[in-house]
Amino acid sequence: MTTTFKPIEKEAIADLIFPVTDVLTDKHEILQRKQDLERAMVIGNTEHVKIEIFFEDDKEQYVTNTTVWAVTPEHIVLKKGVTIPIKRIYRII
Repeated sequence: MTTTFKPIEKEAIADLIFPVTDVLTDKHEILQRKQDLERAMVIGNTEHVKIEIFFEDDKEQYVTNTTVWAVTPEHIVLKKGVTIPIKRIYRII
């Protein structure tokens, strides 16, 4: 079974509702996600490189292609102050 992530523009993310539970359960995957997000922030701020973010709200799984401007303990911050809870992110590429 293949999981399909629906493309979404970053501006539409602000309208989504995010549960508080983590989409990942494996401790190594959670640590890897945090490291990947920190790296994405660095290249986003220095080289303005866009990445694909695979995440889930309360209804669907999405993918967006954007720059990560900041990583807080609980969220990533995209352009125009749009945020995604870290716990709702599967992976980034």
